[in-house]
Amino acid sequence: MPNCCTPDGSCHTDAQVTTTTYKVVGIGSAHCQGVVTDAVGGLDEVTAVDVEIGTGLVTVTTAAEPDEALDALIARTVDEAGYDFAGRVTA
Repeated sequence: MPNCCTPDGSCHTDAQVTTTTYKVVGIGSAHCQGVVTDAVGGLDEVTAVDVEIGTGLVTVTTAAEPDEALDALIARTVDEAGYDFAGRVTA
C-alpha cells in the first residue's frame, strides 16, 4: 500500500499543488488543444494541464510554486509546439 493511503483506503498527501494560468495565442481547435496539452503536460515539472479552446487559457498544475525558470520553459515549449506564449494571466 502506498504511504499516502490510510488503512481504510482513503488517500491524502502533504504535497502542495499550485495552479498557474498562462495565455497562449492560436488555440482554436481540438487539435491545437491536444498539441499544447501534450507539449506542456510532458514537462517533468507539470502534474496536470488544462487547455481551453478559443480563450487560449492554459492552466498548469505543479507540485512547487512556479518561478521564472519554469515560465521560460513553458514559453519555450509552447513556442516549439508552434503557438505564441503570451505570459501569465493575473488573477
